[in-house]
Amino acid sequence: MNVRARAAVRSGSMPFELQDQRESQTFRVVHVSPTAFGGEGLFGGGERYPLELARAMARLDGVCCELVTFGPRPAEYTDDSGLHLRVLRPWIHLHRHPAHPLAPTLIRTLAGADLVHTHQLHSTPSRMAALASCLRDCKTVVTDHGLGGGTWSGLLPRLFDRLLAVSEYAAGLSAVPATRSQGVYGGADIRRFTPESSRDRHGVLFVGRLTPHKGVDRLLRALPSTASLTIAGTGGHDAHPPERDYPALLQRLADPHRVDFVEPVNDTSLGTLYRRAAVVAVPSVHVTCYGRTIPVSELLGLTAIEAMASGTPVVASRVGGLPEVVVDGETGYLVEPGDVDALRDRLRQLVGNPRLARRMGDNARDRVLDRFTWQACAERCLAAYRQLLA
Repeated sequence: MNVRARAAVRSGSMPFELQDQRESQTFRVVHVSPTAFGGEGLFGGGERYPLELARAMARLDGVCCELVTFGPRPAEYTDDSGLHLRVLRPWIHLHRHPAHPLAPTLIRTLAGADLVHTHQLHSTPSRMAALASCLRDCKTVVTDHGLGGGTWSGLLPRLFDRLLAVSEYAAGLSAVPATRSQGVYGGADIRRFTPESSRDRHGVLFVGRLTPHKGVDRLLRALPSTASLTIAGTGGHDAHPPERDYPALLQRLADPHRVDFVEPVNDTSLGTLYRRAAVVAVPSVHVTCYGRTIPVSELLGLTAIEAMASGTPVVASRVGGLPEVVVDGETGYLVEPGDVDALRDRLRQLVGNPRLARRMGDNARDRVLDRFTWQACAERCLAAYRQLLA
């Protein structure tokens, strides 16, 4: 590669198709995320996961990584991590759903990839990528984040060579045979989410979308009278009645307590919230306060992992993949979903006993370092890629 080309790579102005000719890289992998990270999706695992995984993969030797997503304006750039991002403008969104952008240019974008890793099994981009990859004999893997949808009479899962699931719980829900699935989990950026020993911690923190299945109404009912609560997130305005009134219900339940509602924040501010909280609550439920049953809740729980990376213990519902993350009695507590009394008792224990909270927070940080970093997740994926390509 000549001097001018090397300068173009460093500046990010060089076409990505030429960047993958660098001597240190052996194959090109393209991640496809149907919904972009940012805006109201700031805290969504389906948006955060592909971005953070691709960033970690861009730092690994032996792979040239690109993330393709969709937005109102096409763009192409390289971020601070060295990840190349490409934003495609869709013609339409099928069913007027944000996870179903239809962009024929995706097919051309995937040309030249040695392996395609799509996110959200049932999304339109995943289906397009799987079909295109089959036609040109390109290996394709998928990670599902709980979107839901049809499987084309069982054909769709068979179009992918491997399911890389975010948890063993998620792998068990998939229509992909067990012989073609494995858990790679997820992670936290341990540099961005880190403890701050010099500051006292106080109060309870909730981070997530304000939708009924997240159980924030139970959290407000369970909040100890001596504890404050910070709720970071938005949502519910695009829902149908009665769920549309959920934010207003939360406001009414918050009136007797010390509750601070915070709009979506950037990663720097989010890290500060985690570091200053005495405990983070993840009170998701199987049945909402409106009586609706949630078939799939919390495939993994990135909020719990980020809190633990920040040295903050977690009190979480025993749902989905959360028991694979939170170790009851060591890194926090697990309670039965919807059990307000048990949730109140565990929150009171941690808020009222800083020494206990500190010990559990230290254990939580150690568990993340051992198992739930994005680098570890990227390395698990890379091992699966190499096995397929071999």
